[in-house]
Amino acid sequence: MNTEETNAQIQGSSNLTKGIVIGALLGAAAALLFAPKSGRELRSNLSEKISATADKSKEIANVAKDKVTDLAKTVSEKTSDLADSVGSGASQVMSSVKEAAADVSGTISEESTKVFDKTKQLSHEAADEVEKTAANAKRDLKS
Repeated sequence: MNTEETNAQIQGSSNLTKGIVIGALLGAAAALLFAPKSGRELRSNLSEKISATADKSKEIANVAKDKVTDLAKTVSEKTSDLADSVGSGASQVMSSVKEAAADVSGTISEESTKVFDKTKQLSHEAADEVEKTAANAKRDLKS
């Protein structure tokens, strides 16, 4: 897998993550706005949901940032090791390049999967919160 394919894969996962988070926020906001509650309750619930979602998004962003930083350090270390091994022969250099590429590719794939899974989990949690709010609103209407 070359660098362009790796970058495209990372960017695709990033766009998917952004889309899921934005969709969850919009869905939660729409559900709260259409719920039959007083203005004060609605603003309070909306503020709580947005705050919780923002906190979770920040948490995911921090985790992703840490993983990318670790990945950059790993790539830097592998590159440094590779540069040292150039003097020992062309065949050794080629094997080191293949090994470093496989390690980086595996790490990127794993981290992308983790970020996607976390985003999916947060999306489900946001959807559950929206469903709970709708159920509460429906129950309040019947009362």
